Amino acid sequence: MARILDRIDGPADVKKLTSAELEQLAQDIREELIQVTSKNGGHLGPNLGVVELTLAMHKVFETPKDNFIFDVSHQAYVHKLLTGRRKQFDTIRTAGGLNGFMLRTESPHDCYGAGHAGTALSAGLGMAVGRDMRKSDEHVVVLAGDAAFTCGVTFEALNNIAHSTKKLIVILNDNEWSIDKNVGAIAHYFNKIVTNDSYAHLHEKAAKFLEKLGGKAALSIARKAEESLKGLVFPSIIFEELGMTYYGPVDGHDLDALVKTFEFLKQQDHPVLLHVLTKKGRGYEPAMMKQKAFHGTPVFDIETGEPPKGSRPTFSHIFADTLVKMANTNQKIVAIHGGMPNGTGLDRFQPHHPDRYFDVGIAEEHAVLFACGMATKGFKPFLAIYSTFLQRAFDMIIHDVCLQNLPVVFCMDRGGVSGDDGPTHHGLFDIAYFRCIPNVVHMSPKDEDEFTDMLFTASHYAGPIALRYPRGNGPGTQIKEQPALIPIGKAEVIKHGTQVAVWFYGRMGDMAARIAAELEAKGYSVAIVNARFAKPIDAGTLEFFGRSVDLIITLEDHVIKGGFGAGVLEELSDLGLSTPVVRVGWPDQFVEHGKEDALRETYGLSVKMALQKAEPFLKKVKPAQVVSVA
Repeated sequence: MARILDRIDGPADVKKLTSAELEQLAQDIREELIQVTSKNGGHLGPNLGVVELTLAMHKVFETPKDNFIFDVSHQAYVHKLLTGRRKQFDTIRTAGGLNGFMLRTESPHDCYGAGHAGTALSAGLGMAVGRDMRKSDEHVVVLAGDAAFTCGVTFEALNNIAHSTKKLIVILNDNEWSIDKNVGAIAHYFNKIVTNDSYAHLHEKAAKFLEKLGGKAALSIARKAEESLKGLVFPSIIFEELGMTYYGPVDGHDLDALVKTFEFLKQQDHPVLLHVLTKKGRGYEPAMMKQKAFHGTPVFDIETGEPPKGSRPTFSHIFADTLVKMANTNQKIVAIHGGMPNGTGLDRFQPHHPDRYFDVGIAEEHAVLFACGMATKGFKPFLAIYSTFLQRAFDMIIHDVCLQNLPVVFCMDRGGVSGDDGPTHHGLFDIAYFRCIPNVVHMSPKDEDEFTDMLFTASHYAGPIALRYPRGNGPGTQIKEQPALIPIGKAEVIKHGTQVAVWFYGRMGDMAARIAAELEAKGYSVAIVNARFAKPIDAGTLEFFGRSVDLIITLEDHVIKGGFGAGVLEELSDLGLSTPVVRVGWPDQFVEHGKEDALRETYGLSVKMALQKAEPFLKKVKPAQVVSVA
């Protein structure tokens, strides 16, 4: 049978479909999602859960005139399929293809792009107020998962909605998960609503009410029986007190009910919140059984749901396993993360030390302050947050951690480019935003063994310390049995040379070695230095090479502006040295998604480009004289 999906070139085509055709389209979409993500990876579970919800939104509303804001926009794959991007969908998360998140430059149907949780309500409210001020009539619809309601910024928006606009539709997509099972009082509160003894009766009553709804009659019925809507409306004090009328919970996989509900809600002249219950991963058994794994999955086998077997442990796994060992002998070590147990690897820590494991939900600012409080009581918090997500807590890093010189360890996973996830997830700014703050140390390992040394060093350090490490695997270096302390601010001279010094920071060691080999083949004497610290930079070692070589090359998996190379230039300037420095890193722009090796070639983080940048300075340097001995 021909797929209905193949007839969908835009939202107008969705509006023409019958209820039966919509159900078939939902099945087509699920098959497409599974097929494409099995090859490209991606956020399969969240999108399988919002198929009917997104279809109903497009059946009733009209984008791009009406605005859909997704929180987080990784659940917008279905939206992309329905808004003219069906033929390009197999390119999602590949270089030059569709982005895995909403992107304003990709389509007029993407009115707001975001890759972090908690942004949609504030942005949606801003759009609604802007609409009111210019006196237009478009609908603003915010689709937010229940995990977004663990973000403080969401409640800041809720505090302002009723006072700012008369017309806003918020959909609470409740599937009990973010990346992992949601935690905290808010998740418990939603669960109480769903499991209330009277819910079954109200749900049945709501269903009967919806049967009567339809077109213009819906508004008439609603106006005459506003109070009786409590069969559809389950009063939720927290939202009602904030000035929003609460509707639900309703079945997020019942297309007919969703369509009729949206037709009713679009007629309302006050802010409303619709509580929708969905199942993450619906329609694909492996995604239902392994919700954590299929939140954001690598490529996988459709039959088994299993990804290819990794040959080496990731930095995330090494982090967690090392922390477990250290916590076995150090009772003051605690592990904290913001709703990311699987992504940070700390789900491996929790079974060993459950009383010292804290998931605070997607609340990075709170996580940092929570760590501060524990530090004042003599504990050693290891706070695991992606580099890009930690940006949210910049004020707390300065004002609460560093100003008070508290011994918090920032464990920044995904430090560096994050490949297919794209610009919202690339951790390319943390060196710059930490280098300007007093009291803090910033370090990054060259390999797995040095990583464990740095974790061990951090556990003994008496002040704030930030440790960045990349996504995925390292070079495969064997980890010694007992980690060693690294002197703070001390670089490692891997190889001496007298003409060119290649200083690398973090995982750029292999590239440094290849650059050195190319230069040595041309007769130059090349030193290789593993900086280990971006703050403090080893001024003594840098001065030695600044006075002895003719050129310094710096390598970093970070933007050049304000990064490690910039720190080298500043240090040389303070030393009164004018040694030329060629900096190799990411340019002053947001880097798109794609495979890491391809991105490096595109943006100049390659041996070839490094040598091209160095060429003008090398012309002034004569190759070393090699004396052969007969």
